[in-house]
Amino acid sequence: MIELYNLTKRFGENAAVNKLTVRLAQGEIFGIVGPDGAGKSTLLRLIAAILVPTDGLVTINGVDTRERPYEIKERLAYMPQRFGLYEDLTVEENIYFFGKLYGMSGREIRAHLPRLYSFSRLEPFRDRLAGKLSGGMKQKLGLACCLVHAPGLVLLDEPTNGVDPVSRREFWRILYDLLGEGVTIVVSTAYLDEAERCNRIALMYGGRFVVSGSPREVKDSIGKPFIEILTDDPRRAEEALSRIDEFQSVMMAGRRLRLFVRDARGAERGIRRVLRKEGIKLTALRETVPSLEDAFVEIISAGGA
Repeated sequence: MIELYNLTKRFGENAAVNKLTVRLAQGEIFGIVGPDGAGKSTLLRLIAAILVPTDGLVTINGVDTRERPYEIKERLAYMPQRFGLYEDLTVEENIYFFGKLYGMSGREIRAHLPRLYSFSRLEPFRDRLAGKLSGGMKQKLGLACCLVHAPGLVLLDEPTNGVDPVSRREFWRILYDLLGEGVTIVVSTAYLDEAERCNRIALMYGGRFVVSGSPREVKDSIGKPFIEILTDDPRRAEEALSRIDEFQSVMMAGRRLRLFVRDARGAERGIRRVLRKEGIKLTALRETVPSLEDAFVEIISAGGA
């Protein structure tokens, strides 16, 4: 559905997006993960035809966004990090306002209201001012306003940033419902657990996709064993291990220490030796599956950028 070819966007000497080439299929959730300043928001604005590429192109269903931007905009929904809800309008007034912006008649908007209220669960609050809604409810209202014209492509820029865990889960339930209707979703997120829910993801850093694929493929791309360590003093153990070049990537997660190693057996011998020397008791050491966050940190620290 979406093709990016050699896509580049420069602001002065800074390449916010740098020679990206990728294809996105219809009916998938594609997640873009990366730190602040990686280029995620710029990329979404390029796809939405809000920004014009410096080089390369974006096509959506074969239509070049640079040549026919308004045709593209009628078929998609773009929800930026700070969606422009009008807080002095009610929930339903906001929906009507955005429907009118898309050229819909009042009758068409009314026909869509049951569906919008069904997934957002906002009908009991239809007469409440948007400014009086909770953060999670505002995000769901923002999505409802984006979807009032039933687009086939939805672009979401960190839609759950600052939203409580329950509302985040409800928001993703809505996205999966949309996916079942054949809608294509591109979402940027700073939450690695959310990226795990995507069909495919790209780890973005310095305007480039460092690695892309399914969450499993991204984890497997490291190509190194991942081990977990339990000790009676995890803080001292982390300090001791991080002084050794081979174990500098050790990360603490609760009372567990986790790290990628070149060779699991050789690393185990080295870890036991270091901890024994420091008088730290090793209670467990096992090879396990890394999280997406573990993989991302390893890729970046290994010079993936």
